[in-house]
Amino acid sequence: MIHSIGRRKRSLARIYLKPGNKIITINSKKLEKYFPENIHGKILYPFQLINNNKFDIKIKVCGGGFNGQAEAICLAISRALCKLDPENRKILKFNGLLTRDSRKVERKKFGQKKARKKFQFSKR
Repeated sequence: MIHSIGRRKRSLARIYLKPGNKIITINSKKLEKYFPENIHGKILYPFQLINNNKFDIKIKVCGGGFNGQAEAICLAISRALCKLDPENRKILKFNGLLTRDSRKVERKKFGQKKARKKFQFSKR
């Protein structure tokens, strides 16, 4: 069993990868029940690149929204596949799946409307 962690925005994903029958459970729910249909491809993309999806994946994910969670899971799966076989690293690295996207929401500042937007300035 291989353990790996992925992060994106406010999301944290822990995955446990073991050989099996392609069963994916996220927070004790099936993939189809947890995520909308359009996000499934983003999660399974690392397996499409290496043409090997003979694993059971148990995922614990918390924080953030659907998109951040899906990208955190994708990073965790990519890291686990690199631990499994070092040959996978070249393919996944070339497609940008091993780079953590560190962009986060900028905080709102005191005396401003939003993070960057200011109140209208009036000279008189």
